[in-house]
Amino acid sequence: MPNQTYQSHPERVTSLSSKKGKATIAALTAYDYPTAKILDETGIDLILVGDSLGMVVLGHNDTTEVTIEMMIHHTSACRPAVKNAALVADLPYKSYDTPEKAIITSNSLVKAGADGVKLEGGTEIIPQINAIIDNGIPVIGHVGLLPQSIKIEGSYKKKGKSPEEYSRILADAISLEKAGAVAIFLENIVSELASEITNELKIPTIGIGSGIDCNGQIRVIHDITGFFPWFTPSFADPLCNIANEISLAVEKYIKSTYSCVI
Repeated sequence: MPNQTYQSHPERVTSLSSKKGKATIAALTAYDYPTAKILDETGIDLILVGDSLGMVVLGHNDTTEVTIEMMIHHTSACRPAVKNAALVADLPYKSYDTPEKAIITSNSLVKAGADGVKLEGGTEIIPQINAIIDNGIPVIGHVGLLPQSIKIEGSYKKKGKSPEEYSRILADAISLEKAGAVAIFLENIVSELASEITNELKIPTIGIGSGIDCNGQIRVIHDITGFFPWFTPSFADPLCNIANEISLAVEKYIKSTYSCVI
């Protein structure tokens, strides 16, 4: 737990809703100070301290082993670096089972410096969203593929293919907007559904693997920089190869140490 309580800026999250139809929202994940600082100085709109850190930082198989303590730690690491972007933190697996628990965990992330929180689910978590918002904390929703449900789902599959699933996800998105979410992540859903949700809602949609018709896009920083070469999602095109650059630098370093041998 951080010893310092950081100042949060909820207005940076709520202001995202004003970008609907006016500007594209660019969002990326960060889990540490230098990455967050680079993203913020480059002009990114939204920095997400994602529970994806469980896989790309901690080496877990999925996000379900990420704890609220981990999220607090990484959020507080990013906070001092972020001066302009909205800094949002994921509520991790099993940390918002009830409205009361959701308030406690959301407040702990705000204390660590988050400007708002994101949580996965639809109509079933409306009481939790209401409780968080009533406590003055902005909420971003997340529908479609829900990584925290991987142990139930069994695999990461494209969502919205069947008429029943299509209708349910659409209804979930509408209910999240009515509950007061300032934006909604659409993960790995069919592009037709993403387009319909985007057109239906007054708040912005931020897509990941859901086509090009959303109001913004979110990617894991490791995916677009080639920093996690062991797996890259099909929808994420690496724009550079940091892993290779590090390997080359280490090889040069190893060779340079040979000259130190007496």
